[in-house]
Amino acid sequence: MGSRKKAKQGRSKKKPKTSADQALALDYVRAWAQPAASAPPSVPSAADAAGDDFLPHQAARVASGGGGSVLFELHSHSNHSDGFLSPSALVERAHRNGVKVLALTDHDTMAGIPEAMSAAHKFGMRIIPGVEISALYSPREIAGAGEPVHILAYYGMCGPSRFDELERMLSDIRDGRYLRARNMLAKLNRLKVPIKWEHVTKIAGEGVAPGRLHIARAMVELGHVENVRQAFNKYIGDDGPAYATGSEPFAETVVQLISRTGGISALAHPWALKNPHAVIRALKCAGLNAMEVYRSDGKVDGFSELAEKYGFLKIGGSDFHGRGGKDESDIGTVKLAITTLCCFLKMARPIWCSAMKDILLKFAEEPSAANLGKIVKFGELINFDGFSSMDAGVDIVNLCLCSWLSNDGMEEVELEEC
Repeated sequence: MGSRKKAKQGRSKKKPKTSADQALALDYVRAWAQPAASAPPSVPSAADAAGDDFLPHQAARVASGGGGSVLFELHSHSNHSDGFLSPSALVERAHRNGVKVLALTDHDTMAGIPEAMSAAHKFGMRIIPGVEISALYSPREIAGAGEPVHILAYYGMCGPSRFDELERMLSDIRDGRYLRARNMLAKLNRLKVPIKWEHVTKIAGEGVAPGRLHIARAMVELGHVENVRQAFNKYIGDDGPAYATGSEPFAETVVQLISRTGGISALAHPWALKNPHAVIRALKCAGLNAMEVYRSDGKVDGFSELAEKYGFLKIGGSDFHGRGGKDESDIGTVKLAITTLCCFLKMARPIWCSAMKDILLKFAEEPSAANLGKIVKFGELINFDGFSSMDAGVDIVNLCLCSWLSNDGMEEVELEEC
């Protein structure tokens, strides 16, 4: 009996990560994540060859070795969706909290990414262009019916390889958010909780599709509820009497689109799902890469085992909105293990590199101002002033590669001359 118990215990133990494993992971992550202002904006040197495929040369490598860690924040929001802070203010707060790599994942928009990248450059930080996409899980794929699901998408510094295709989906979702908000206000009015449309849109800001948090804030300001949490619990939560859906696509479709456009997909806050096993099983078949498990409150609620069962990378983030209060974690409070970050980057880098290659090749085939705009939408070019004509497509492609890739990265991309 005792021997069987010991054997069972032995099988359940995982091989611990050695200090050597952690040191190698730290070197790998730091080489990608931590820029230094000392590197000249020139052709990559041999010393850069051990570094990353995507780090611009003004962000040089940090020497390998040494202790410490690298803080990634993989879930945050700005005022381009339902956050309180501008992308610049969000980046500054993250910097103050020690964040080295920030993923801006606004709801259904990537409009704040350029401002965030510009602000991050001043602090020597890296931005992962991201977005949190609103979706529905419906086992029978019935339009407008099903469980709300949020999918995080993470892209490389060039952004999605088919940005127009992604933006069409995001635009449709944003249009649906306007309709959903109006339907919620109509339901609230019938519940004797009157709110004017102008009040909600003023809170959301110009050009921002209104979400539930904007409605909740209006409810607080008008004295209908004491706080945002009460607004959700009593009225506009998923099961609330004033809840409404918009024009969200099916979750499997979203995951497939993220994969097709060169991104990494992750299931956001699975603990909020009513039927997590069915959702996760369906998204696994669709190609989901990761799921949030780690939370700032230290709870994992059994989702770690579920992620392991389906082979997902386990990640996490603060889901920071900047509204303040005791119920919100500050940005950078979820500290992922260095080995987790290493696995994330080793999964993402080849996918991001392939997306960059697609973007550059499309420009080389059709060198136009519109296609050039897609290249520089998220990535910064060095010594770009010398190009006054769109005729030199291959030359601009080579300039992009010299700006963004190290020597080993150049070899990996293997672009053929056009």
